[in-house]
Amino acid sequence: MRDLVFPGGTAVLTGAASGIGAALAHGLARRGADLVLLDRDADGLAATVAAIRAAYPDRRVETHLVDLADADATDRVAAEIHRAHPRIRLLINNAGVALGGRFDQVTLEEFLWVIEINFRAVVRLTHALLPALKAEPGAHLVNVSSLFGLIAPAGQAAYAASKFAVRGFTEALRHELVDDGVGVTSVHPGGIRTRIAASARVGSGVALDEYEAGRKQFEKLLTIDPATAAEVILRGAQRRRGRVLIGWSAKLPDLLARIAPAGYGKVLALGMRQRPAGPAETPAAAPAEAPVAASAAVPAETSATPAVEAPAVRADVPVPSARTGEEAVPESGRRA
Repeated sequence: MRDLVFPGGTAVLTGAASGIGAALAHGLARRGADLVLLDRDADGLAATVAAIRAAYPDRRVETHLVDLADADATDRVAAEIHRAHPRIRLLINNAGVALGGRFDQVTLEEFLWVIEINFRAVVRLTHALLPALKAEPGAHLVNVSSLFGLIAPAGQAAYAASKFAVRGFTEALRHELVDDGVGVTSVHPGGIRTRIAASARVGSGVALDEYEAGRKQFEKLLTIDPATAAEVILRGAQRRRGRVLIGWSAKLPDLLARIAPAGYGKVLALGMRQRPAGPAETPAAAPAEAPVAASAAVPAETSATPAVEAPAVRADVPVPSARTGEEAVPESGRRA
């Protein structure tokens, strides 16, 4: 499959108001794509659009305010986009939320809220817009999963369930859409420096002091700039990578899960004792980042593994794997 061509194509992006989503919007505009941006944060979305129009006045930018937790609203917006854009070059399902707490610390309503946004909204938008992707030669689909779509630590039942679902859905589509000429990429971010911790949602059964105690420590683990993450994602899509891992904090746990698929939990628990972690979350219309392993922690793209010495690599240079074709970028200014 040839490289993805951005100029002149229409890119649909969820979670565009801040963090990785806003950085993706800027990266797409810089590459010459016209934009259809979705978010529930009106002010944040307006700020993203204003900045893009100021920098790239020739780009066409369309916006839709939608809460992806509302299935009917999501379906309506998807239908509107398809009517207006019968051919779409790129769809990036980036928005997501997280919920901190063990399964017995969250309500069923809270659990299903995560599933609705992180997984079912991805399915709804992809199902509605897949005909438009098939109609556009050389189209591509990007679904943002998580580090916790690779490993599933204690305290992240809802988030990990949703992100493993995204991963499985994306991998199946990658195989199904080969003959249609549509590329598919699953993204698994590590410690991205976004609003994760500040906007966290905590399960009803989690003590707030327990949550707050870990939050400040957790924020120190978020080292990768969203712009760096966005560039890795867009380079991976352009090169038709099947899977993109961002940061050593995603790459190393992935390796650990491959080596010890049934025993990595013990290593994660050891890492948690050595390095305290706290919570984080991505708002419903904001980018999805991966979480840390702790019963009261809310997901954010970071690793709970103990320190492992890895080669020093420039933070802005992706590290492709000759064996898997995956791509990863290390955290800026640190060794994993």
